[in-house]
Amino acid sequence: MAGKIQKEIHQNKAIHLLEEEATLNIIRTADHLNQKLMDVLKPYGISGTQYNVLRILRGAGESGASCKDVGARMVTRDPDITRLMDRLEKRGILTRDRAKEDRRVVTHRLTESGFELVNQLDRPIETLHQKAMQGLKAEQLRSLIGLLEALRT
Repeated sequence: MAGKIQKEIHQNKAIHLLEEEATLNIIRTADHLNQKLMDVLKPYGISGTQYNVLRILRGAGESGASCKDVGARMVTRDPDITRLMDRLEKRGILTRDRAKEDRRVVTHRLTESGFELVNQLDRPIETLHQKAMQGLKAEQLRSLIGLLEALRT
């Protein structure tokens, strides 16, 4: 019997490996959730990756964070953090300061408008997460989290 994913992606050929079907479902679901995130962020003129940077810098507080630190904390990898930071700096969302003792170290901090933007997004993003997961009970969510974490280890 064909799984739902086969119908969704219009695949006539049977998926023989259960592992492949699981992988396809994870990728399809991640894409679905990412698209919903983009729908929320679009009116604010930022991408999911930029939103992730804003959250990281808000969490870093007054001390800020280097590109290396931001890159290590990203939910999804971005090969060019520097260019991403350039775009956010041009928009006035963050500032950069070079360390006096080591000019190679650049610390990034949110500007006031950067803080306002990320704080303004808190409620819409919370609502998005709640709507996206509304079909699952708390026990199912904990189980899902555990399964996904197990896949990454």
